[in-house]
This record gives sequence, structure tokens and C-alpha cells, in this order.
Amino acid sequence: MIDSLDHVAVVVHDLDAAVDGYTRLLGRAPNWRGADGGAHHAWFQLGNAALDVIAPTGEGYTGNQIQARLASHGEGLWALAFGTPDMATARRRLERVGIASSEPLPIRSTHPETGEKRRWLTSVADAGATHGANLFLIETSPEAWPISPVTVDEGSSVAGLDHVVVQTPNPDRAAALYGARLDLDMKLDRSNPDWGMRLMFFRVADLIVEIAHPLKDGVSNGPDKVWGLSWRVANVAAAHDRMGGQRVEVSPIRPGRKPGTSVFTVKGAPGGVPTLVIGPAQ
Repeated sequence: MIDSLDHVAVVVHDLDAAVDGYTRLLGRAPNWRGADGGAHHAWFQLGNAALDVIAPTGEGYTGNQIQARLASHGEGLWALAFGTPDMATARRRLERVGIASSEPLPIRSTHPETGEKRRWLTSVADAGATHGANLFLIETSPEAWPISPVTVDEGSSVAGLDHVVVQTPNPDRAAALYGARLDLDMKLDRSNPDWGMRLMFFRVADLIVEIAHPLKDGVSNGPDKVWGLSWRVANVAAAHDRMGGQRVEVSPIRPGRKPGTSVFTVKGAPGGVPTLVIGPAQ
């Protein structure tokens, strides 16, 4: 079974530049940097999920995948890694509902200075069954990784991931995937002509996978796209002021679509990921 969104993965050309950008955006430093398999990466552990920023360094299992993605689509949000406490059981259930997945592979990351290693047991869902979205299973451990240290005051830092956005040309197909097959809890299904969108919200743990379909585009059988991120903060005004002072380009604060919230947009987030910051209304 899936019980969390373990992490989201962003692919970039220049890891150091992206780490600098996300450190300023999140107000937190990565709690891990490592390399292996033709790639190096930085891991930002938030309270409810992590951000993994990855860049290729050469040939290898991971590096080849990242280089292929960069060549075909450029930088951006690459994958959603769903957590499960029991990989074998989760894979059997997905198989029964028509989602094949790769044999579990232990992914290793080696710290460049200390030689310390971290490992993940990973299985990749068949892209045909997920309609082109890159979805992983990660076997989680009861031992939580330490939260990335704050570099600013706690109130203006990012506390966690609020929601991740998947764009789809076929909302009913996506509803069947994320609801019936992945067994996520649908909390909302709403079309709003003022927004020009049909939005579906699926809860996993304390965050949302948001499926977005532009109404003007009609319905087609094209691929889904893992698209954007919304970060959660305790104090929207403080986060807005802090980011603006740290060379993060931000929009004015505005009321959120969810009652009782305020939001602002981050422009030019590392990797070109469409990014929103959300918190309690000011």
C-alpha cells in the first residue's frame, strides 16, 4: 500500500546553482549530498516529504536516465516517489490493478567527503500504465531522516510540501489512476469556468496530489505531466519578505483558492518548476 509521498525529484544541469536557489527559496540547507550511478544529488528533507535535486555526471543507471530526460524535456520536475512500508505487498497490489513495476533496485548514494552511504529500495511504475507520469515506489523505513536545517528564522522557512500538481489531458483517466488504482483518497473534484480548470485533489498523508485539466483543451489521450509544487509556510508575509531579500523573485501576496489561505508565486524557481507558496491568510 502507498502511505506517503516520500519525495519529489527535480532534474537540473547545474547542481550547485540549483542547491543555492533552493536553499534561498526554502530557507533550509540540504541535509545530504551524494553521488553514484552517473549522477550527483542534494536532498532537502522537509517535515512531510523531501525534495531531491539531481544532475548527471556521466554514464550510469541514474545518470543515463537523467541525461535522457534533460535531452527530451529539459530541466524540471521529473518524478513522484510514493512511500510504502512493504515494497512486495505494494507491487503485488499494483500488479492486480494493471500497473506493472520494475524489479526493486537498491539505489545507493555516497557522500563525496565522508564516504557515508544512504540506500533506497526503488521500483519504477510502467510509464504506459501511469500515462507518461514518472512514478516510483520507495520502501520507507520507520527511522525518519533528520529535517534539513533552517538557514533563516523558522517562521519564514518552508515547513513542508502542501501539494504537487500533475497536468492531464484526460481527467477521468487520471481519476481512475490516482483514485482506483493507486488508492489515494479523493477529496475534491471541481470544474471552475473562472479558473478554466477541472481540479481533482487526492490526499496522501498530509499533502495533496492535485490533478489539473485545462477545460479549453478538451479531452485527449496525450501523456500526463508531473508539473508543479506548492510549498507550505507558517507565515506567508514573513516568507515573502525573506525570499525577496534573498534574490528570490516573487509575486505579490494574494488570497488563495482555498478559503483562509494566502499565496504567492515564485518566479524562476530552480529547474523552471512552477512554484507556489501557501500559508494561513494574513
